[in-house]
Amino acid sequence: MIQFVLLLFKVLNWAVSAYILLIVVYALLSWLPGGYQSKFGQIIGRLVEPFLHYFDFVAVGPLGFGPVVAIIVLTLVQYGLSGLESMILRLLFT
Repeated sequence: MIQFVLLLFKVLNWAVSAYILLIVVYALLSWLPGGYQSKFGQIIGRLVEPFLHYFDFVAVGPLGFGPVVAIIVLTLVQYGLSGLESMILRLLFT
């Protein structure tokens, strides 16, 4: 049971880290002409844009800070998962 919990939280942490990396790559594609229109950009866009739409309100003029806020939120989710893992492991050991 303990091994399953450790594996589950390791996979969840890895998935959040991978999604953060996808957001960074998506943001960097904006610097490349036609980056979003490429097949690679379209695939990443389909994965990332639904989540980034929640953070479209964070903009200063033409600069959008949605990806930065999304990364901060996902980092907080990772901290929350780590705390939850600690709590569950403590409950399993007592």
